[in-house]
Amino acid sequence: QVQLVESGGGLVQAGGSLSLSCAASGGTFSRVNMAWFRQAPGKEREFVAAIAWIGGLTYYTDSVKGRFTISRDNAKNTVYLSMNSLKPEDTAVYYCAAQSTTQNPTMPQNYDAWGQGTQVTVSS
Repeated sequence: QVQLVESGGGLVQAGGSLSLSCAASGGTFSRVNMAWFRQAPGKEREFVAAIAWIGGLTYYTDSVKGRFTISRDNAKNTVYLSMNSLKPEDTAVYYCAAQSTTQNPTMPQNYDAWGQGTQVTVSS
């Protein structure tokens, strides 16, 4: 079973920056994509960004394009999310996820493993 551990969340003012990390360990399935999702109170979990483990192709939801950057370090089994120009509407619990198939990487049901989440709060 793959274990994913997120870190780096916190409280930041609007316009500020935060970086999240997700370290993967254990498990044997072939990791196709790694992604970040987020869930705000009372809302469904939504896709933020994904990156192909091999090749590094990236995907972003429209609301974060130009502000967030997803990257990975294969040697460290770690995926990162750099978040700039943060807005109050970015406030949510951010989850890291790993996918072992080539299904739509923006759909949470297509992911096999999830981290415990890290809180990001952006104050206005």
